[in-house]
Amino acid sequence: MPHEHAIQCIHEPYLVVLSYLVSVLGSFTALQLAVAIPAATGPAQRLRAIVAAGVAMGGGAIWAMHFIAMLACNMDIPVAYDVALTTLSALIGMVSCMLGLSIAGSGVFGWGKLVVAGVFMGLGVTGMHYTGMAAMMMPANAVYDTALVAASATIAVVASIVALWLAFNLRGAMQMFGSALVMGIAVCGMHYTGMAAASFLPNGAGNAVLAGGLSGDYLGSSIFVVTTVVLAMMLVTSLVRQRQRQLVEI
Repeated sequence: MPHEHAIQCIHEPYLVVLSYLVSVLGSFTALQLAVAIPAATGPAQRLRAIVAAGVAMGGGAIWAMHFIAMLACNMDIPVAYDVALTTLSALIGMVSCMLGLSIAGSGVFGWGKLVVAGVFMGLGVTGMHYTGMAAMMMPANAVYDTALVAASATIAVVASIVALWLAFNLRGAMQMFGSALVMGIAVCGMHYTGMAAASFLPNGAGNAVLAGGLSGDYLGSSIFVVTTVVLAMMLVTSLVRQRQRQLVEI
């Protein structure tokens, strides 16, 4: 139920679209990298594959999308971001994805294991989202609708289960691209449901509350540039390695 005196969040359409595109790029890169997990020949190689796919999924498809989407919410009040909580949210997102990939990709692949991995990963993604929300420094307090919070967590768990299934069952590039489009919708659905759960109520704190925080515009542009470059490099590297393996097998 929206609060009568809540600050309105007006979403910038181009940033909403940009957040979706970043999520699709991160999802496609993660799917390409996840192929190396079951193909790993030793613990070290497997760990590298899990870390790479986890960074792409948790850091790109989910966390970077999250902060770009948060910048899409224009509330006509100054907003900065706490450095420690922002960093913590990124770590939660990446580590939870690594954990999910590690559980789902160990031993014989099965639905029971997939669901357990998806629950761990989905709850981690939910924790990332609300930790990122807590990082907002502004002259307002966030009040949450528990039903929508529960809905966002459910979407995150379901999306995680789907993402893990896709990661270990798809091989074709076009299949992965189509799946990345679907994953982007699921990740954005989780985020914007979580945002809808929050009402921002003025607290009269003034701009002093922003001291020591990162500017939203600076953070958003930095995340977009760094994430796009890193994901592009990871994707190219993955595609080259896959091509080399195919040539060796011929």
